[in-house]
Amino acid sequence: MALDQSFVGRTYPATDPYEVGREKIREFAEAVGDTNPVYTDPEAAKALGYADVIAPPTFVFSITFKAAEEVVRDPRLGLDYSRVVHGDQKFAYRRPVRAGDRLSVTSTIEAIKSMAGNEIVDIRGEVHDEAGEHVVTAWTKLVARAAEEA
Repeated sequence: MALDQSFVGRTYPATDPYEVGREKIREFAEAVGDTNPVYTDPEAAKALGYADVIAPPTFVFSITFKAAEEVVRDPRLGLDYSRVVHGDQKFAYRRPVRAGDRLSVTSTIEAIKSMAGNEIVDIRGEVHDEAGEHVVTAWTKLVARAAEEA
């Protein structure tokens, strides 16, 4: 079943704030194998002009993907989530994510396409801090694979 094209341009309400903690940043950096001390050592971060540790660039994916779940699980859109794979990801930063940030994400469906029976959804996540400052924009491409023919 084709996805509802009227959803292109639809924006979902902002998420509740997510508080970025030092330990979460450290765990993420370890999980992706990034040993840069700016992610784990407050003194190393301060030496580079940051007030505290900062997060690796892809850290924000865990926040924006969780926000995108509201989009993909919207039953009115018609997306079969059991067939979804992650197609692409990109980020445009205004500033690094920092320990202590409280971030909210507003998700917007930018495009819906059909290709070779697959449904492709492009979601833009605008991430703002508690003061309303824009931190980063994340684009997520999700592909709902075509159903196998019997």
